[in-house]
Amino acid sequence: MVVVQERHRQCFNKRERYDTNNLLETIPDRGDGYGETNESVDSGTHAPRGLPGHGRPAVAAGIRNPAPDRPRWAAALPAVASLSLVCAVLGSLVGLSVGTVHHRWLDLGGLGIGVWLDRLSAVVLALVAFLLVVVARFARGYLEGDPGQGRFSRWLALTGGSVLVLVLADNLAQFFAGWLATSLCLHRLLVFHPERSAGRLAARKKFMVSRLGDLCLLGAMGLVWARFGTWDFEALFRIARGLHGSGLGADAAWIHGTVGLLVAGALLKSAQFPFHSWLPDTMETPTPVSALMHAGIINAGGFLILRLEPLATLSPGSMAVLALVGAFTAVFASVVALTQASVKRALAFSTVGQMGFMMLECGLGAFPLALLHLVSHSLYKAHAFLASGGAVSRAEPHRARLGGEAVGPLVLLFAVGVAACGVLGIASVMRVELRGHPGTLVGTGVLAMSLAHVGVHALSRRPGAATLLGLGAGGGLLAAASLGLHRAAEWWLAPVLVAHHGLPPVGGTPLVAAILVLFLAALALQAVVPGLAERPAFRSLYVHARNGFYINTLANRMAGALRASK
Repeated sequence: MVVVQERHRQCFNKRERYDTNNLLETIPDRGDGYGETNESVDSGTHAPRGLPGHGRPAVAAGIRNPAPDRPRWAAALPAVASLSLVCAVLGSLVGLSVGTVHHRWLDLGGLGIGVWLDRLSAVVLALVAFLLVVVARFARGYLEGDPGQGRFSRWLALTGGSVLVLVLADNLAQFFAGWLATSLCLHRLLVFHPERSAGRLAARKKFMVSRLGDLCLLGAMGLVWARFGTWDFEALFRIARGLHGSGLGADAAWIHGTVGLLVAGALLKSAQFPFHSWLPDTMETPTPVSALMHAGIINAGGFLILRLEPLATLSPGSMAVLALVGAFTAVFASVVALTQASVKRALAFSTVGQMGFMMLECGLGAFPLALLHLVSHSLYKAHAFLASGGAVSRAEPHRARLGGEAVGPLVLLFAVGVAACGVLGIASVMRVELRGHPGTLVGTGVLAMSLAHVGVHALSRRPGAATLLGLGAGGGLLAAASLGLHRAAEWWLAPVLVAHHGLPPVGGTPLVAAILVLFLAALALQAVVPGLAERPAFRSLYVHARNGFYINTLANRMAGALRASK
């Protein structure tokens, strides 16, 4: 028994996927009999079939024998999720054909229960329902035989239902109810393994940050009610459109205060710097929860700004703050993610960075780009987490080569210039408006930097005319596809958005230039990192970055101090 447990501990240390507290976790197949998925469980002993025959009885003796029948919740959840997906697709088709669908079942003067289905909510509804189907089906096999499977399925269903309430809300009160219920239900999933102290600490930090976000949203709701006397979206959007045309006047202080609180709530909900430390620490929860959280629930802050866009765009100063915090978070999280040895922690910091970029897009008025980013990132991150076991073995050979081969700054700048000219040319042909559209301009610049980064490293590994030709053709197709999707998103959201022609931020051109320089500096740092790897100063910076510049340590101390004071 001791020998078998020691072998399992070695597997965990090498693959970072195996948990000795739960022998039904997924392990990447190593070809030595120790790596099979948790779906392969011996029906007689409840021991994983990947273990050698002589080890099964000993391991099975240490596993609590679960109930022989799968809980009814676990069996029904995939079917319910599939039905939700069908309804979401039908709702999207209705939204496309008739525009906005608004129905109120209970009306209490601005309060009540209703449905607001327009082109924005139809897209997010279909996305959330699809993710619920995928996660529910994965969880059914992932937790097969676990005695807590029924409890997990109940809270997963309640979490998904709360998100749907938020997406379809037709007033701020119902939106807040879904917002709060989603957070509370997710908390129960984060402490699914209550015996794990690290998981409890991460859940506590998340709970504290979420309550701050709730207070910000409640404060914004209070200001809205005090000034306008309603929380109904239809009435609020009508008032906001009128203010866009006539100016704020006496409402300026109320509007700036309201939007400032909305921006603060969105930043807190989306794990933005410096309130991000809870997200990378939530790795003690089952993988399906990580997939749902990183692919769906974390987008609630971005959806808040998208949903209340007619109101949010009345305060360019607040939106500029949103853009700056998002840009800094995107760069900060990207640098930290490069140094993480754990695949899941790297994915978590990647989520923080992606949410930062989404906040940047919203702050610059690129709402169609933000919606496109929300959908694509959700689908990618769900796949990345659900396939994280295999990603470990695929990523290991490349971990030591942080950033690839070193690239000279002048070479990188030249490549960025060439890529930018190409992207701008394609944008001109496709009639993508850049003048007066700061969000689209920044997005185009980041696209050019990405293409330049890929091209430089591809040429350094395989120089030649064939590689150059392939990069030109592939980069052109990718740029055309990206800009085409952006145009499609603009067309789709045009009936919904007030500022669909772009939002000039406070600071104008200097702010956009500063953001582009920030991203270019991050790209240059990543390019020159391999050449600095042996320098003592870089080694110190690497250690600091790998520890997240100790923001997590400070957050842990604060959470511990607050708990001790109770």
